[in-house]
Amino acid sequence: MKTNTAAAQDVFSFVSSQSAEQRLSTYHGRFACRYAYGRAMDSLIQGEKGQDFVGVHIEGDSCNFVLCDGVGQSYQGDFAARFLGNTLLDWLSTTREWSSAAFTGFMKDITGAASEQLKQLTPPGEVPSLLREVLEDKQRLGSQTMYICGRIELPSAKKKHGRIWMAWQGDSRLRFWKNDMEISEHFHATMLTSERWSTLTGPVGGSPHVYQTRLEYGVPARLQLYTDGLDDLDAIRQLLPDEQIQVLLDAPHTGGLQDDAAFLELQW
Repeated sequence: MKTNTAAAQDVFSFVSSQSAEQRLSTYHGRFACRYAYGRAMDSLIQGEKGQDFVGVHIEGDSCNFVLCDGVGQSYQGDFAARFLGNTLLDWLSTTREWSSAAFTGFMKDITGAASEQLKQLTPPGEVPSLLREVLEDKQRLGSQTMYICGRIELPSAKKKHGRIWMAWQGDSRLRFWKNDMEISEHFHATMLTSERWSTLTGPVGGSPHVYQTRLEYGVPARLQLYTDGLDDLDAIRQLLPDEQIQVLLDAPHTGGLQDDAAFLELQW
């Protein structure tokens, strides 16, 4: 991995567009960051937005990241993923309060702004009665998304210990390796399809799960996040080359992705 001579020069940001694909790309700095985004083939053909979102911001020894999977059965699931993703990226860069209670409170507090923005997306004018009933049922649930977010602060020769902090709700994949040993089993029991965030109520199905651990200087690690469009990765533990991940994103064996796919991998 290449390292910039000055940490202050090591700045990188990526935020996915829900209206366009992002082929697998890599950024090299203090972190090696691979990222990609793809819409389901049905959405691509119909010109619809993807329901997923991925964003990352690297500055020197710190990295903030978010991955969201909008709930398609909810009202405007793409909005929830986009709103929460952007809001969490801002929060991660400014907060000084990392407790579970503070994070849960924040996730409830932002529902007012989210609901107000969502109102502006409601179709104007008259709609057929049957469609209106379906629309009203969905609106009662709000716009919903699953999510994983976090912040990494790297250790250094002068600062022997860093940390990783993460929070999530839902069944998106969260995989973590230390010294080439995967320790993701710690997260499996908490990756639940019944949990998500709603623009109406905030956390749904329980409180957010929060994980924090110390990072040791000189210990290599890898964090991999992806949504269910890339579930072929579930059984793969080794580090895949770029071209093999791109094959999964292109999904030629199924004529394109069956579900939207967001991918983010960080190494340090």
